[in-house]
Amino acid sequence: MSKTITLTGAAGAIGYAALFRIASGQLLGQNEKIKLKLLEIEPALQAAEGTAMELEDSAFPLLESIDITSDANEAFDGCDVGMLIGAQPRKQGMERADLLEANGAIFKPQGEAINSHADDDVRILVVGNPANTNALIAMSNAPDVPHDRFTSMTRLDENRAVSMLARKLSVSVEDVEDLVVWGNHSPTMFPDLFNAKVNGERAADQVDLDWYENEYMPRVGKRGAAVIEARGASSAASAANAAIDHVHDWALGAEGLHSMAVRSEGQYGIEEGLISSFPVRLHSGGGYEVVEGLEINDFARSKIDITVNELKEERDAVKELGLIG
Repeated sequence: MSKTITLTGAAGAIGYAALFRIASGQLLGQNEKIKLKLLEIEPALQAAEGTAMELEDSAFPLLESIDITSDANEAFDGCDVGMLIGAQPRKQGMERADLLEANGAIFKPQGEAINSHADDDVRILVVGNPANTNALIAMSNAPDVPHDRFTSMTRLDENRAVSMLARKLSVSVEDVEDLVVWGNHSPTMFPDLFNAKVNGERAADQVDLDWYENEYMPRVGKRGAAVIEARGASSAASAANAAIDHVHDWALGAEGLHSMAVRSEGQYGIEEGLISSFPVRLHSGGGYEVVEGLEINDFARSKIDITVNELKEERDAVKELGLIG
C-alpha cells in the first residue's frame, strides 16, 4: 500500500529541491510506493504544475500519482507524511509579531486540516520559519492528533554543525557522532560539543572553548544568512536535504543521537509544551525518544536557557494573537 506525502510550498525552491529525491525513494526507501499531494497558494499553482510535469517526465517507478491543490483540506486528506515547507518570509520592515501573525494565517488552518483529514498515523515536519513556533501553532490546532506527531526541523543546523566541526578537526563527517543542537531554529540555537564525540572522544576536549563560543556557535547559528550573502538566495538545497534526512530517519530509524524539535514534556527543565530541539534516538518503525541523562554543565545550561527563553517569547506572542490556546 502506498504512502501519501503532502508537501506545502511545492513551487518554492526547497520544495523543488526535495521533490525529485522524494519521488526517487530517498525519503521512505526503495520499497515504498508514494502518492504526492502538492499544496500551493493560487498564484503559484501553475509553477507547481510545471514541477509536476518534470516529475512525470522523470518516470520514477515509485511515484503513483501527483495531485495539486490550493485547498488544505484536499491536500491533507489521507496524509501519512506532511512536510510543511511553505511559510511567510520576513520582509523588510516587518516586526516579529507581524511575521508570527502572517504565519499563523498559514499554519492554523493547516493544523485544522491535518486534524480533520490526515491519516491516524500521520507524521508532520515543519520546515517553514519560524519553524518551532509554526509547528506549535499547527499542533495546537490539531487537538485530536498526538503531540509527538508534530516536529520541526533542526537537522539542517545539526548537519552544519557536524560539517564545520569535521573541517576544524580535519576529520570525516562520519567521525563525528551524537552532535545535536538544542532549542530554537534561530541564531540562539546551541550546538552541543560536550555530548558529541569525534573518533570516540568527547568533542569539547578537542577544541578551544573560546573558538567554540565565539567562532563556532555564531557560524553555525548564522550560516543561513552567510549562504544568502554568498549566493544571493537562501539555502534551499541543504534545507531540502535535511528535511529528507529528518523524515527518512524518523520513518526508518538511525544510529546515534540526532536533533529534532519536538514538544517538550519537561525534559532538562525545558518548559512543557514548547517545541524545542532535543537530542533524540530514532527507532525503526517510526518512533523516537528524547534521550535523558546527558551532561548539562553550567556553560551549556546558560546557552540552552537563552534559546528556550526565545521560544517562550514566541509562544507568548502567538498566544496573544489567539493562534494557540
